[in-house]
Parts: sequence; C-alpha cells; structure tokens
Amino acid sequence: MSECLVLGELPDLWLESKRDDPGVVARPSDRGEDGGLLDGGGQLLGREIGEELTGREDTQMFCPNCNGDFSTIEAVILHLNSQSTCWPHEEHPRQFPVPPGLRSSQSSTSSTTGYCHPQSGYVFGIGKNLFDKLQDDPYEYRRKINAYYPFHDEGEWELAKFLVENLTQAQIDKFLKLKWFHTRQRPSFTSKEQLLDWTDALPCFAPWKVSNIEFTGYKTTYPVQLIWRDALEVVKQLFGDPVFANHITFQPHVVNTGGQREYGDYFSADIAWKIQDYLPVGATQVPIILGSDKTPVTRTTGGLEMHPLFISIGNIDSEVRSKATLRAWRCIAYMPVAKFRVHPDYQTILQARLWHKCVDLVCANLKIAARDGCFMPDPSRHIRYVFTPLIAHVCDLPEASMIAAEIDPWDLDRFQKATKAAYLSGVHMPYWLNWLYSWTRHFTKGITHVNQMTGREHRDIQRTIVASIAGAAPPRFVRAIRALIDFIYYAQNPVHSLESLQSMSQALSDFHAFKDAIVEAEARRGKKGAKEDFFIPKLELLQSFRGTIERLGTLMQFSADMTERLLITHCKDLFARTNRRMNDFTEQCVRILNRQESMELFNLYALISSRGASLVNAICLEDEEVTTVNPALSWVSRVLPDEAYSVHGPRQVRNHFHKGILSGDALTAFYLTSTPDFKSLSPDDICTKYALVDFDHAVSQFIARFSLSNGESTRWDHRHGRFCAWNKFRVQLHSAFQSRVIMPSRVIQSYPPSDSFPLGNCDTVLIDVTGDDGQITSRVAQVRLVFQPKVPRSSDLVLPTHLSSPLLYIQYFDFIANPNDRPELAMWTVERSYVVDQHGERYRRGGVVLLTDVTHAVELIPEYGDKVNKNVSSATCLESYDRFFLNNFADKESYHTLSTEFV
Repeated sequence: MSECLVLGELPDLWLESKRDDPGVVARPSDRGEDGGLLDGGGQLLGREIGEELTGREDTQMFCPNCNGDFSTIEAVILHLNSQSTCWPHEEHPRQFPVPPGLRSSQSSTSSTTGYCHPQSGYVFGIGKNLFDKLQDDPYEYRRKINAYYPFHDEGEWELAKFLVENLTQAQIDKFLKLKWFHTRQRPSFTSKEQLLDWTDALPCFAPWKVSNIEFTGYKTTYPVQLIWRDALEVVKQLFGDPVFANHITFQPHVVNTGGQREYGDYFSADIAWKIQDYLPVGATQVPIILGSDKTPVTRTTGGLEMHPLFISIGNIDSEVRSKATLRAWRCIAYMPVAKFRVHPDYQTILQARLWHKCVDLVCANLKIAARDGCFMPDPSRHIRYVFTPLIAHVCDLPEASMIAAEIDPWDLDRFQKATKAAYLSGVHMPYWLNWLYSWTRHFTKGITHVNQMTGREHRDIQRTIVASIAGAAPPRFVRAIRALIDFIYYAQNPVHSLESLQSMSQALSDFHAFKDAIVEAEARRGKKGAKEDFFIPKLELLQSFRGTIERLGTLMQFSADMTERLLITHCKDLFARTNRRMNDFTEQCVRILNRQESMELFNLYALISSRGASLVNAICLEDEEVTTVNPALSWVSRVLPDEAYSVHGPRQVRNHFHKGILSGDALTAFYLTSTPDFKSLSPDDICTKYALVDFDHAVSQFIARFSLSNGESTRWDHRHGRFCAWNKFRVQLHSAFQSRVIMPSRVIQSYPPSDSFPLGNCDTVLIDVTGDDGQITSRVAQVRLVFQPKVPRSSDLVLPTHLSSPLLYIQYFDFIANPNDRPELAMWTVERSYVVDQHGERYRRGGVVLLTDVTHAVELIPEYGDKVNKNVSSATCLESYDRFFLNNFADKESYHTLSTEFV
C-alpha cells in the first residue's frame, strides 16, 4: 500500500473513531491544548484538571459484547453485572496471572505482602485473542482438514519456511530445478513465484505500507518514503498474544517485602498507580514503550538511510522484554533519514522535525486510545477497557526535546541559533506533545548524548577496576571510582527497596565528595589534555535515577542495549533480501516484512492447532521459575512436550533443583556429569596428575573427622582405594533479589596442570566450615579436585554416607582484612594459607570437604600493588600471588550477596 503525505505546518493527525469498529470507543469532546495529565516535567497535574479531562460530557460508550449504547463506562459495568447481562456469569474468568512481585516461593524466607489498585483491570467480556483471529482467515475451512494449508503437511511447511528465510529467490529457483527431484517427490510448490504467493497468502495482521513524504518549502535529495504500520494494531497483537499469558500484568500494585516498599516493573511504581487514579473505573493501562536507534540500517540503493522504530508494552514482564528474540518487541516503522537541499546548519533541525512528524503519523491511533480508551482482548480472551500512556522512549540520542521560545520556528536562521544556545534539537512539535499521560523529562541545561556502557570490555573494566587500581592510585581516588561503580551496580538492581535506593543515593554523594581526587591526579582528561572540571551532563542525569525508579520502576527494563540488539534480530536481513532496485525498493521491503511476520505467527499457530491443543495459554502459577524465560517454549513444553524442539529462541535454563544434588537446606543445587572425566585413579595418580602432595593426609583427616562426629566407621582403606574424578561441576542458586527465581548455574573448574594452564585451571568458592565448637563459618577456598571413592562391583563393601557422595579437595585462604579496614576499597582481603611440615617444607594448606559445603562461586583479584608483574597472565595470576581481594563486583548477584548476606 502506498500513499503520499505532505508535512509542514500540519495540524495534529487524528484518526476518527467509528462505531462499527469494536476495538475503538467513540471519541469524546475535544480537550485542551495542554496535552495530558502530566506536565512537561513529568509531574502530575492537580486533581481538578484530571477531573476536567476525565469527566467530560457527551461521551458515548458501547458494550463490547452486544454493542449496546451507554452513557458512561460505569453504566457498561452495571449492565455486565446485571442479571440480564449479555455476558453469562458462568463465562466470567476464574484465574488471572499474578504480578511478578507478588508471586510467592516456598524457598523464600522473607515476608512479601501487597495489594492491587481496586478499580483497575476489569474484564468486560470474552473476545478473540491473536490466535483466535487467525481463524477468521478465508482459508480456515481448509485448515480444519490440513492445519498447514496451503502446504501439504508440516514437513513441506518446514521446507518452505527454510527456503524463504535462508535463500534468495534465485537460489530457491535453482533448488527447485535440481535433478535430485527427478527421482523423488517434488514439493507442492513448483516455482519460487508459487512459493512466495503461498507464503504471502498466510494470515497477516497490522500490514506494512509505504507513504511518500513531502516537506512543504524544502526539497530533499531523494524522495522520502516511510515504511510503517499502525502502532495501535501492533499493540493489539502484543496485548492479545497467548504466548505471553503467563508473563503479563494488568493492574498497578504495591509490593512490600520485609516491611519495605519494593519497586520492580512499571506496574509496581508510583506513576502506574497515579495514572490509574485518573482513568475511568475498571480501565486497564497498556503502557507504551518505544525504542529507536540512530544507526542507519542500510546505505545502499543510492544512499538510502533508515533507522527503525520499535514498540513494546509495559504489561509484559521485563524479563521477557529484555530478550530481543522473544517477540515482545515489534518493529513499527523504518524512519527515513532525509538529505535536505539546505545549508548544513539547518540539516539536523529539519531531519529531527521530519522524524517527529513520522512518529506522530505512526502513533496517531495510540494517542486516540490514550485519550478515549478502546476495548481490547487479552491473551486469555478477556476484553479489557484499555488506555495507552507513553511511559518511555528508549534511544541513544535525544529525539524528543522541545523548545519553548518566542521565535518563529520556521525562521530557521534565528531558530537554529536559539536552539544551539540552549543545547536543544530544534523540534518545536515533538510527537509526544499531544499524547495524553505521556511521560517526558526536561533537562534545563540541555540534553547530550547518553550512551550506556556496553560490550564485554566495558563490563570487564567495571568488574575489575576498583581492585586493580588499589595500591597504584591514592585512596581518595580509589574511593571516588568505587563510589561510582557502587552507584552503577545499585542502579542495575532488578528490584529496589527504599534501603537500596538510599544506598544508591549515598554512593553518588560519595562520588561527588571524592571526585576532586580524580582532578588532582589529572585523570579527568579531554582532547586537549587534563581538565579541571566535571561539566559532564551524564552526571546530571544520574541525579534523577532515584526519582525515576520510584516513578517508573527499575531502570534496566528501559536499557538502550535492547535497541541495539533489536537492530540485529529484526533488521539485519531485511534489506539484504531485496534486489536493491530503486524503483520498487520500498515495496519489496513491505512484502518481505509482511511475509516474515505471517510466517512467524503461522508457525506456532499451526503447531498448536494441528495437535488439537487449546489456543488459550492456560494460567500456570508455578512456585518457582528459571531466570531465562522463553514464553513460547514454556507453553509448548507444557501442552505438547514432544514438540518443544520445534520452538526456536532461548532455551530454558536447566533446573538442577529437580534432579541434581541438593545442599542440606535445599537452597543450593549441584550437578556432575554421570560419566567422570577420570574413571579410576589411585592416590598416587592424583598426587602426580594434580600436584597435590598432601592429598592422602587430607583424606585421612576427613574420614577421621566424620567418623568421630557421626559414629560411622569403614573398613575401606583410602590408601589402596580407587577414585573417579571430574574436571568441573555446576552450582545453582536462587536469585539474591527474587528468591523464587532460579539463576543459571555457574561452572566451577578444577582442571589439572596442562600446557595451556601450567599450574592448573581451578576456580574459587565460598564454603561453610563447621568448627570444633559447632559454629559454622564461611571460608574462601580454591577447588583443586572433584572426586568420589570408588568401590569395585565385586566387593560387598558399603561406604558410609560421607564417602558415598562427591567430595572436593580444596586449598584454603584466610581472611586478613575486612571492608572497614580499607574504606576506599570496602572489600575483604584474603591470603593463601600455608603449613610447614616436619622437614621444614612449606606448602599450601589443603583439606577435603563435601561438595554440598559450597555456598557460592566467588572471584579473587590479586593485590597487585603499585604495578602488575609483566610475567603474570590471566592463566597464572591466581597461582602467582598469595594475597587477593574478594571481588564483590564480579556480577550483580555477587555484589548483592557480599554486601548483605555475607556481611
């Protein structure tokens, strides 16, 4: 579909609502020019203004079931609850998904309570979810016989999908003409044209289209074409997708854990509750999250540049939204990057204005839904009265800034100078200006590019910089750096409490208190050398983090890393599949985009329907869940377990709590492969292969200690016994932030010396050690060997309990300093423990413990001093130093554990 739109001094774009469209409620009387219940600074306006906007006269409502006329939404509710309702009471829902923060866990030791907004999330009847609407396709009568129509069967469909997704049209033609088909059955489609026609005939919602854009008064180098689709229709797809049935939230709620307010996803934050107060009774928020990236998708076809616009909804759990491959984000537009025939000083202003006008067009119906509301079925077919506030736009550059100056915005010379002086982009009519309930933020000193630290290298620096510079930099310098890293780690928490928010604020205050040390060390540098100021706009942004978390929820749900990953997962193949002919380039893109979405949707729908399973994903309230969630895989695994291999995307994290080895308190799970790396080793073999001189003595002490404590003795002689050994094991824990969430397992290595690792490759752990007084203390240890005694099958010897399970040979570290001893570091310091034998030989203190004594995997960083030994590498540093810092910045889980539980 192609059309022409002329942009310039255009009024706001509004699409009229129609009564025969059951998805849109008739629009009420026009509102004022203020644009919404939130002012430009993101603050709620007074209650009297809210009443003026939400209590308007001359509104008209329609029942989504019988299409009857009613004056207010309250009248619709009374109608549906009456005895003569058009919606029978036996069809009323019995179960709803529980918000993430209110899901309980048997393993949780904290008390979690909460409550939902009492006038939110009402159900207004039964409609059709996304998969139900697929049955409205004109060929559905054929799919009742063959679910994969127009293809012959599932196998032919998989072949067709593979060809279209992986081969060019020329390659498809070559494949279908292979002589291989002369002696074998050919597929039903005999040419690329027929194959593409069949895939194009699959059901498609929210189709793509092309609009030719003209800017009145200004010419562009090439015609500007916008590839887009209606954002509201895409939101309906997301909101009604049964895949997300167990990962969606409808009501604002308050969560209290351990007596403190907890902030997680958007619906647990303040703004969700406050916006709900202004909405009609029973309304459901579908918070809109937009994302874009300034990186052009292509520079081919005569210099054409585009960058995409993405959309998601805040109802979907942030854990799902954070994975680009889980379909919780959809592309809604490819924004043109036009080249205007104007002076270079005005190029950026006109490009920014064009961008905002295009977004305004794409999101026009979303603005109507934010103002008037609309009825929309959820994944379980329940019809809800939906409003669509804009809560975030995730991007790497300030695309939504607005200037308030008494200058004609079309007098570009004066206007450009004014915007440049104010550090603004020159957009006088941003797309969110007339978006009711939109959330925007003003920077009184201008906006600059805010790029998050991304990439493995940046994260590695963040993890190690504090311990690495200790001894090489002044204490106040180290304190400033540590405070900034503390702030970053607190800001990335998946859930926040008032205590963690206070700690985050304190860390930022500490940085400002000690940042002068960075200037004194001339480490604050620019292109011209050392700088004596901290005029960094990013630092001003950090001041708003706490307030933003309280208002909108955790920051990581709005990470700009997502838009970068979406460019790869959603856009990398699109333009490569065209023939790059300029005359119909955009039309090709539209056909490819429609085809991609149709095939992706049809694949799961056909799998579910062909097996006779319900098109409604039943609500499943599990006690625990793994952290890497794939909603489609979870659904198929539950209803069609034998077909789980058919679902692509992230695989579920293996839950070792089901079949693994559990610790005594069942809070830690361990996993060893059923086949050891070494099936039969003698004590001498172990001493030689692993360079463990005191292995025999350590095993003797272990047997003696347990024989004394539990009274179990054995005739088994370890000196002549055999052992099996493993080079690694896995340890799995629950999240330190959310006890019901099971984290991915961590690998603990214990490889013997080799050419690559001359001193071995062995990891460090935290273990529980029971002293002679019965007190349990934590110690740091390096795992040198994972082993288990082995009894010949012909023997009738039965090993005692403590010898029948996997054991570890470890080498100990002693704590020599606590965080208070060096406030600039705030880290524990450990040192290798040594013993001296009767011959005066000094060697590392070792011991044998149960595998289940391990509580955490930990990371040690050597105390390098003022410089690092150049002969030391990452493979040898753990063996080359004796004194180490216990790195609490290894990852977010370790940071939280070592900052709270361990202390």
